[in-house]
Amino acid sequence: MFTSNSPARIMEKLKNNLVFRSKWAEVNGAMGDLGTYIPIVLALTLAKNLDLGTTLIFTGVYNIVTGAMYGVPMPVQPMKSIAAAAISGGSDFGIPEMMAAGICTGGILLVLGVTGLMQLAYKLIPLSVVRGIQLSQGLAFAMSAVKYIRNVQDFSKSKSKGVRPWLGLDGLLLALVCAIFIIIVNGGGEERESDTDDHHEEEINRPRRRWRLRKIISSLPSAFIVFLLGVVLAFIRRPKLVKSVQFGPSSIGIVKISKHSWKQGFIKGTIPQLPLSVLNSVIAVCKLSSDLFPGKDFSATSVSVTVGLMNVVGCWFGAMPCCHGAGGLAGQYKFGGRSGGCVALLGGAKMVLGLVLGSSLVMVLDQFPVGVLGVLLLFAGVELAMACRDMNSKEQSFVMLICTAVSLVGSSAALGFVCGMVVHLLLKLRSCTRDEACSTSLPCTRATTTP
Repeated sequence: MFTSNSPARIMEKLKNNLVFRSKWAEVNGAMGDLGTYIPIVLALTLAKNLDLGTTLIFTGVYNIVTGAMYGVPMPVQPMKSIAAAAISGGSDFGIPEMMAAGICTGGILLVLGVTGLMQLAYKLIPLSVVRGIQLSQGLAFAMSAVKYIRNVQDFSKSKSKGVRPWLGLDGLLLALVCAIFIIIVNGGGEERESDTDDHHEEEINRPRRRWRLRKIISSLPSAFIVFLLGVVLAFIRRPKLVKSVQFGPSSIGIVKISKHSWKQGFIKGTIPQLPLSVLNSVIAVCKLSSDLFPGKDFSATSVSVTVGLMNVVGCWFGAMPCCHGAGGLAGQYKFGGRSGGCVALLGGAKMVLGLVLGSSLVMVLDQFPVGVLGVLLLFAGVELAMACRDMNSKEQSFVMLICTAVSLVGSSAALGFVCGMVVHLLLKLRSCTRDEACSTSLPCTRATTTP
């Protein structure tokens, strides 16, 4: 019998965390986060000369390590507020400032995790507020996805360049066909186990040929097929890509950060990013993982520490500031990711591409059909938003929707969080005063039930 910390026990746990639940489903799930990852990485590479090869190598290592640690498709995503500041900040916010922002954010998250303050916040923040943050993030992803599908995008300037034409290798018709294909294969998403018993009986009672056809269709790796189609179309759109690709990794060096860069990075990058990282990258991820994977509850401490270490180490070498994200987890789950092997496979692919192609891969990504990326991002956003359907009372739904509305309109998860917490506390105070009034009045005329 193994002790809890014996090497044999640790190896057994790593093996269980990385084993595929279903080969094609896990491969398909690995594509579920690319709708967020590729556009941001491509924009930073084109606009700020981000070292794509180094970023691929480091994020690949992060994927493998987190997959082995957690045993679920824990995503590795760009820090969106820092990326937005870099893309829109002009020459005042370049690579040194971006890396400084990532190091500062990671250092704060590391301290919050080690001291246990993150776990305390996880316990104190009500579920309705967390669901509000998740819903706003999911809807934000979905709205961005619709923009990708409808409009031609210039990622280097983070702007749209007009309505996307219906026909062509990156036309609106292609995106619609991909979306219809994914809906036919995946449907509206997998229901929880408690909801599937009656559905399973109905499937057995259907004609055997029809049931077998549906099983074959549902087993297709839809996201993987769509992604491969995008890669093929990228080379068709620009055949000279084959000749322009250079083999070999990028040279990795330490980024020099001046005092001015530290200051600008903290003010313009860390301050807006930190609330989003705390809420969406740690707390919302822990809540969502417990919903999607019962029995695999992770402490906010461990998730906060892993996010912190990723950036405290990688940003010094020019790797893009990264975090976990509830949207990426929902997207990978939507397309079939159920184990750590899903993201470990994605991480291995990133490392191979980073070592073999390096930064020359950006030329391929630049020709990848953006409408196809929009389709993948759309389903990831919808899956994240649907995690909020467990609000059981009108009061919980009210707090969630207030938090969502403020987050979306104010473009700030921090502002939505503050408003959600204030509304939650006001409702609790109102409930307490009503209960106290009822207990002191004889007889109590207050209704015992709410409409």
